[in-house]
Amino acid sequence: MSKKAADIHTKKPTSKYKKAVVEFLTKHMVTIMFIVLSIIGLYLSGMNSTLYLTDIISRVSRNSFLVLALIIPVIAGMGLNFSIVLGAMAAQAIIIFVTDWGVVGFPGILLCIVLVTPLSILLGYMTGKLFNRTKGQEMITGLILGFFAAGIYWFIFLQLVGGVIPMDNEVLLLSSGVGIRTTIDLTGGLRYGLDDVYRLSLPIMIVIIGGIMALYQGVSFIGSDKEGDAKSRFYFGIVLAVAFIVGGIIIISSGSMINNIRVPVATWIAIAGLCIFLTFFSRTKLGQDMRTVGQDRHIAAVSGIEVDKVRIIAIIFSTVFASWGHIIFLQNMGAWSTYGSHEQIGFYAIAAILIGGATVSKATIGQALLGVFLFHTLFIVAPAAGRELYGDAQIGEYFRVFVAYGVIGAALALHAWKTRLQSKQKLGA
Repeated sequence: MSKKAADIHTKKPTSKYKKAVVEFLTKHMVTIMFIVLSIIGLYLSGMNSTLYLTDIISRVSRNSFLVLALIIPVIAGMGLNFSIVLGAMAAQAIIIFVTDWGVVGFPGILLCIVLVTPLSILLGYMTGKLFNRTKGQEMITGLILGFFAAGIYWFIFLQLVGGVIPMDNEVLLLSSGVGIRTTIDLTGGLRYGLDDVYRLSLPIMIVIIGGIMALYQGVSFIGSDKEGDAKSRFYFGIVLAVAFIVGGIIIISSGSMINNIRVPVATWIAIAGLCIFLTFFSRTKLGQDMRTVGQDRHIAAVSGIEVDKVRIIAIIFSTVFASWGHIIFLQNMGAWSTYGSHEQIGFYAIAAILIGGATVSKATIGQALLGVFLFHTLFIVAPAAGRELYGDAQIGEYFRVFVAYGVIGAALALHAWKTRLQSKQKLGA
């Protein structure tokens, strides 16, 4: 073999690995950047681990359901659903009336879920019909629709409630007797209505999650072909499950302050339930139809799929889940702004899922949950890091707001660039 041929044989694997590394870094650039920023911020903030874990558990619990509501429209090829604010406004409206009726605690949360569902289905249906008339422009349409719906919401709760719509609750109404106060406090009412159903120590919860993971891996492996990737996934899953169980037991036996952190079990069950639903839904015929529509509407239509109907169903699901997620969010927050609480919901949920590695055309449960964790880690550590570095926590606040909007802008620009590049490649092929 000549020297040149030998060089080619030795260089090929290196080149292949280098290409794979570059592709991985390019594909996960945003997520890696946030992991690095979170680690640096956590180090600079000097924050106590117990304080950080308490805050992140609370934030992940109240935001995950909302972010998961974005997945189905992405599967159906409708991009990031900015119109989830309609579901959020529906949830706020129902919570105001349930609070007026005096239904408190978990029964109040259940009543909110029952009442908000038909309202969200109606809003989702109308939004889906609108999106079918603006195909290809769903995101900007959803954004503008949110502003339009906010105007109607403000009109109803500033001008009609207490006058045209009867209500005589002095705690909720303005002193004039017409219009809802700018801030509503759910303390003594719906606050922690779901979270306080049952709370469990964090280390015990970690051990239970490890046990469930081990059981799931075992059942999945028995039903698989027990070869190749299935075997690798099984071993990886078992190692991870054992790490959870051992880690939890070590924390319990150490007597650490972490044992005092309480996890809202009912809220986590609700989040896990939505994850399981999304997993099984994607395997149903309707789920497969949505995926086909998301890949190519023309091919889907030729295959006999009712494209418009599938798109409307996707938005209905997203709106209903968003309304349920906002109820979970508000019962955890306790006090909220009547006329502004819904405004940032869409932006923050979309920023979180993008940080997890999702794109306008692809989103998974893992990306949604990872994004919530990273996004809110930055929310926790940024003010403390800003205070440590510059003596002013507001610097950290400016930074995290800049990052939230910057990520959305960068993700949309990257998507447009990739779409254009793929079109050029198709034309050149």
